[in-house]
Amino acid sequence: MTLSRCRWVSDDPVYIDYHDREWGVPEHDDRALWEKLILDGFQAGLSWITILRKRESFRRAFAEFDPEKVARFGARDVTRLMGDAGIVRNRAKIEATIGNARAFLEMPDFARFCWSFVGGAPRVNRLGPRSKIPAATDESRALSKALIERGFRFVGPTIVYAWMQACGLVNDHLTTCFRYEQLI
Repeated sequence: MTLSRCRWVSDDPVYIDYHDREWGVPEHDDRALWEKLILDGFQAGLSWITILRKRESFRRAFAEFDPEKVARFGARDVTRLMGDAGIVRNRAKIEATIGNARAFLEMPDFARFCWSFVGGAPRVNRLGPRSKIPAATDESRALSKALIERGFRFVGPTIVYAWMQACGLVNDHLTTCFRYEQLI
């Protein structure tokens, strides 16, 4: 039996595994949410599969996304990261990650803060096979603005909406996708 999946999923096993096990699953762990937000920021301008294939290298390069360690990164670390072919070598995104770690550490309950923008529970959308999936929503614009006000970078409304989808703050699995019913 062939499972029906969201239309963005290619036949790449990495994409299939990500979609089937992770995308859209409600995440409430502060550190995991932060890691995924950083990865979504690195994805800007690139394909998501590029980031998925480099995820383990990102974890290694950024101290397993331990925000306390990343917040202490300095100029030497930026130089080291700019030379790391295993990650996306974009100085602005690397520097933003370090700054975002510092901003994250200033927030006592990142998950609760983020989930408050959807009322504390996943927003369930009913997207059919021909639905136009939004690039941003009022909630992602508000959350983006709030994060920027707290010192985060690379958290525009489109990046934040993609992150909200990935972390299950919204359920944007198509109604024809086998994961839709599993996650409502």
